[in-house]
Formats: sequence, structure tokens, C-alpha cells
Amino acid sequence: MKRWGNMARVFTRIGKQIAIAVKAGGPDPENNPHLRAVIANAKRENMPKDNVERAIKNAMGKDQKDYKEMVYEGYAPYGIAVLVETATDNTTRTVGNVRSIFNKFNGTLGTTGSLDFIFTRKSVFTITKTPDMSIEDLILDLIDYGVDEDYDEEDGELTIYAEFQSFNAVQKYLEEHGYEIKSSEFTRIPTDEKELSAEQRATIDKMIEKLEDDEDVQSVYTNMKPSEEE
Repeated sequence: MKRWGNMARVFTRIGKQIAIAVKAGGPDPENNPHLRAVIANAKRENMPKDNVERAIKNAMGKDQKDYKEMVYEGYAPYGIAVLVETATDNTTRTVGNVRSIFNKFNGTLGTTGSLDFIFTRKSVFTITKTPDMSIEDLILDLIDYGVDEDYDEEDGELTIYAEFQSFNAVQKYLEEHGYEIKSSEFTRIPTDEKELSAEQRATIDKMIEKLEDDEDVQSVYTNMKPSEEE
């Protein structure tokens, strides 16, 4: 399960993603597929264009912080696996904050890679679904690019899932064939989900909320089974 916080936190997280993308591939979206993907996500989250352009400009500045992407893994109460993705300019601060939250909720912070058998990392693309689109043909064309046969349809959109390493190839195919990419990102999908009582779920939700409140945290994933309301 992946969760998002309020608008201010979302904008802060996207700003860091822009900084990382610009540092890796330059400030020109036309020549930087990663940056194009982040900008598309920013648009989807209603981040103003001025904010995006300012973030790109700031990313080229000499005073721009050097963000590192770090992943922290561990267990919350009731055996729930928790994976925390961060972007930080101070790993000592970040790991201290994350460990403190795990401890507060009687959880245990583990070693990197300890949850590899629980979460599968995937690329996920959401595109605009048009009346003349043949979803079956599109999926068939993309199977060789590592796209799963499973997909989601909702409100004029199509969401497809692909292997983690196929992100650039799928993005290039969709762009070259004229599909409108609404968002593209990486996600972590649990291989097995655990069902909890309402009281247990409330405890885990509080822990997730505390983690998401940290400015260095980008995403939080768990293997807690979603409630029927979600």
C-alpha cells in the first residue's frame, strides 16, 4: 500500500524528485526522460507550472542540496512489513528519524534488502484511454517490453504495470506512439498481504502517518491488506 500526504508535502517531494532527475540527466525535459516523467506526475498532482520551472532552475544552482535516494525496511507491529523510500541530504538525520518512529510504535528497523521477498518493484504508467484504443492490442505490443497482462481501467484512464528495469523502454514506446502519459512512476507491490482488525489497522495507519510527515520521506509501502473502503 502506498500513501500520499497533503499538497504541501507532495510538492516538496516532487521538488526533490526534480532535483534528482536534473542532476542525473540535465534540465531539458526533451532530452531527459526521467525529468519528463516527474513533470507529468507534477501536473497530475496539480503542481503549478511556475513551481515546476522554479524547481528545475533551483536544481541547476550551485547551492542545490545533493539528495540521495535511500530505502529503509523493517517491521511494524502485527508482522506488517514497512518499506520507506526517502530522498535526503543528510542520511544520519533521516535514518535517525525513521528509526525513532519504528521504535515509538514497537517496530523494528531491518537491513537493506531484508524485504526483497515481500515487495516486487514495478514500473507503473497511467495513460489517457481513447474510444478507439484497443487495450488488448496495446498490452500485446508491450509484453516484449516487460508489461504485465494485468491492467486497471478507471475514469477514462488505463494503468499498466511493467518490470522495474523496463521503465525507459515503455515510456519511449508510449511517447513515440502518441499515447498521453498522465503519470509514470515506480511502485512496490506486496507479494502477500496481511489482514488486520480495525484496531490493529488504526495503529499501523498512525505509524504510516508519522513516517509520511517526515520531510525526507518520499513513499511508504506496507503489506497490510487494504480495507474494503480503500
